[in-house]
Amino acid sequence: MQMIFFKEVRTVVTDNHPDKESSYLSMLAGAIINDVFGTPNQEERFVNFYSENRGVIEQELLSLPDNCPDILPPLTDALRIQSLCDHQEGGDSSHVLAKANELGILVVDREIPLPSTFMTLVRILGEQHNLIISPVQISPEQDQELVH
Repeated sequence: MQMIFFKEVRTVVTDNHPDKESSYLSMLAGAIINDVFGTPNQEERFVNFYSENRGVIEQELLSLPDNCPDILPPLTDALRIQSLCDHQEGGDSSHVLAKANELGILVVDREIPLPSTFMTLVRILGEQHNLIISPVQISPEQDQELVH
């Protein structure tokens, strides 16, 4: 889901900052994704980038509801699943949900999906964004051809 969201955000920041280089735009999109998911990259160059571009990052975060409305429902699901998984492992990422709500990117009235439903949604979106190729059913004849 993070890669799907990255592609969407990368398109938005490219439109918003046409004068910037590709590497800057990728780092900006990455910083936004890391901020939304509460997973900041601790490598020095990313920490420096975040610090130097905090205002731009904040501005882009606040514009997400207007710039990426179609991705908000599955993003909400991903953040909630992340929070549930973190809780199962003894962690607490409720602050990520609270921040997403403050930013207006959390669809509060959306039901929490079952894991299988969420994975199906992610597979569909991954295919739509050309990130994965869905498995295809093969006939027994085709299966035999693969064995030989």
